[in-house]
Amino acid sequence: PTLSEGVETFVKDLAKQNGQSMEEAAANFVKQHRPTSLLQRFASVEEIANMVLYVASKEASATNGAALRAEGGIVNTIA
Repeated sequence: PTLSEGVETFVKDLAKQNGQSMEEAAANFVKQHRPTSLLQRFASVEEIANMVLYVASKEASATNGAALRAEGGIVNTIA
């Protein structure tokens, strides 16, 4: 998941409800709801923007026909 403005509000609300810091609430959310995440944290908006910049750049000219995901490595199954 990406820590967008809406998600940040959600996490702040969780933190307030549970008497935690925002960092603790975010870490607990990922641990409980995204346990297979390789990143084990929320992706930042900047990280997603960097992915978009790469795809739109000349450096990505050899990247074609690929489905690129920027979700922190959430792996539910390995096929």
